Amino acid sequence: MPEPPCSVVIENLVKRFGSFVAVDHINLAVRKGEVFGFLGPNGAGKSTTIRMLCGLLRPTSGRALVAGIDVARKPEAVRQKIGYMSQKFSLYNDLKVIENLRLFAGLYSVPAGELRGRIDWALEMANLKGQENLITGTLPGGWKQRLALGSAVLHRPPILFLDEPTSGVDPISRRQFWDLIHEMAQEGVTVFVTTHYMEEAEYCNRLALIFRGKMVTLGTPTELKRDSMKGDLLLVECDSLGRAVEALQSAPGVLDAAVFGSALHLVVAGAAEASPRIRSYLAERGIAVRRIEQIRPSLEDVFVSLTAGHGARQEATA
Repeated sequence: MPEPPCSVVIENLVKRFGSFVAVDHINLAVRKGEVFGFLGPNGAGKSTTIRMLCGLLRPTSGRALVAGIDVARKPEAVRQKIGYMSQKFSLYNDLKVIENLRLFAGLYSVPAGELRGRIDWALEMANLKGQENLITGTLPGGWKQRLALGSAVLHRPPILFLDEPTSGVDPISRRQFWDLIHEMAQEGVTVFVTTHYMEEAEYCNRLALIFRGKMVTLGTPTELKRDSMKGDLLLVECDSLGRAVEALQSAPGVLDAAVFGSALHLVVAGAAEASPRIRSYLAERGIAVRRIEQIRPSLEDVFVSLTAGHGARQEATA
């Protein structure tokens, strides 16, 4: 089957603020109906890229096409084709739920004949039927999140940009929100979402890992975990994690070492050969190993491995 057409095309996109390069020559294409994730730590350049794609920031150089429209040349035309939801939810807290929906319907030029049906749909989607007169600022985070999503898609845009949309909401609301995202994608909507939550990036069809303005790698979550590691991954449970990780940084055969929770994750050339050597190496330094085994890498492991040596370890787990 032929691949669906691309909704977003980015070619050598750059954004500078003075001497600071926030987005550094990014290239990618996002297909129609795809849930595409932009994954990276805070300050990586994710939100800056989103704002350029939405026509809110002008690129320094390069080109971006959204729904076939050049964002630098026709930003207003782009905004008619997209929905945009920021991490602050873009709602007016002192307005009622229904007033926010009517306001956004006006901003998006929803036809008068379709207004009632679109608002009813948004209320149903946000699970706010019967709650139309509540003041938006009093809503729980998950409710406000769904209302913001409903407001962003009242005009039924073919492309939806979500910038850190689950920041600050509880895990149950986060999962419900992702269910809504996938329902939209199944209807042909392209969803471009930024996140620094490694676990929720698993919900995306494809991911771009971004760090310090550069795109580090691109692929499906499965491809990234299978193909991006530089070696095998070992889980090590031992005493004195701080001393252990410091000692292992210079251990023979250890490509990378990091603390993950109450254990260590080590990248090694070969797990079978490295395991007994690591146990002996730590024992010689008075550090007892309780458990050591090969494990499958997580997206966080992949990200840390790919950005090792650039200060990513602290940022990715912050």
